[in-house]
Amino acid sequence: MWRADDLYDVVVVLGYNDRPRLRGRGSAIFMHIARGTLEPTEGCIALRRSDFVKLLPLLGARTTICIGA
Repeated sequence: MWRADDLYDVVVVLGYNDRPRLRGRGSAIFMHIARGTLEPTEGCIALRRSDFVKLLPLLGARTTICIGA
Protein backbone atom coordinates (compact mmCIF):
# COMPACT_ATOMS: atom_id res chain seq x y z
CA MET A 1 0.00 0.00 0.00
CA TRP A 2 1.38 3.37 -0.92
CA ARG A 3 0.11 6.85 -0.28
CA ALA A 4 1.74 10.16 -1.08
CA ASP A 5 0.76 11.52 2.36
CA ASP A 6 2.82 8.92 4.33
CA LEU A 7 -0.16 7.70 6.38
CA TYR A 8 0.72 4.10 5.51
CA ASP A 9 4.45 4.35 6.27
CA VAL A 10 3.78 2.15 9.32
CA VAL A 11 0.84 -0.27 9.27
CA VAL A 12 -0.36 -3.00 11.64
CA VAL A 13 -2.85 -5.44 10.15
CA LEU A 14 -5.45 -6.24 12.81
CA GLY A 15 -6.99 -9.33 11.26
CA TYR A 16 -10.49 -8.00 11.85
CA ASN A 17 -13.28 -9.85 10.04
CA ASP A 18 -10.93 -11.85 7.85
CA ARG A 19 -11.48 -15.48 8.93
CA PRO A 20 -14.32 -15.99 8.22
CA ARG A 21 -15.43 -12.81 6.50
CA LEU A 22 -18.91 -11.76 7.48
CA ARG A 23 -20.87 -9.52 5.13
CA GLY A 24 -21.60 -6.05 6.52
CA ARG A 25 -18.96 -6.22 9.28
CA GLY A 26 -16.27 -4.20 7.48
CA SER A 27 -12.85 -5.38 6.34
CA ALA A 28 -9.28 -4.27 5.79
CA ILE A 29 -9.21 -2.52 9.15
CA PHE A 30 -5.72 -1.74 10.37
CA MET A 31 -3.70 0.74 12.40
CA HIS A 32 -1.86 3.45 10.54
CA ILE A 33 -0.44 6.92 11.05
CA ALA A 34 -2.99 9.68 11.61
CA ARG A 35 -3.29 12.89 9.67
CA GLY A 36 -1.89 15.89 11.51
CA THR A 37 -5.42 17.07 12.25
CA LEU A 38 -6.32 13.69 13.81
CA GLU A 39 -9.48 13.55 11.72
CA PRO A 40 -11.51 10.31 11.78
CA THR A 41 -10.71 7.43 9.43
CA GLU A 42 -13.08 5.26 7.40
CA GLY A 43 -12.93 2.57 10.10
CA CYS A 44 -9.24 2.09 10.80
CA ILE A 45 -7.33 3.10 13.90
CA ALA A 46 -5.03 6.08 13.34
CA LEU A 47 -2.32 7.13 15.80
CA ARG A 48 0.11 10.01 15.93
CA ARG A 49 3.43 8.87 14.46
CA SER A 50 5.18 9.50 17.81
CA ASP A 51 2.64 7.32 19.67
CA PHE A 52 2.78 4.61 17.02
CA VAL A 53 6.57 4.39 17.30
CA LYS A 54 6.27 3.96 21.08
CA LEU A 55 3.64 1.23 20.69
CA LEU A 56 5.40 -0.87 18.04
CA PRO A 57 8.04 -2.44 20.34
CA LEU A 58 5.25 -3.64 22.64
CA LEU A 59 3.48 -5.60 19.88
CA GLY A 60 4.23 -9.24 19.16
CA ALA A 61 2.83 -12.13 17.16
CA ARG A 62 0.52 -13.07 20.04
CA THR A 63 -0.59 -9.53 20.91
CA THR A 64 -4.35 -9.05 21.00
CA ILE A 65 -5.72 -5.58 20.35
CA CYS A 66 -9.24 -5.06 21.66
CA ILE A 67 -11.28 -2.16 20.35
CA GLY A 68 -14.43 -1.13 22.10
CA ALA A 69 -16.43 1.65 23.57
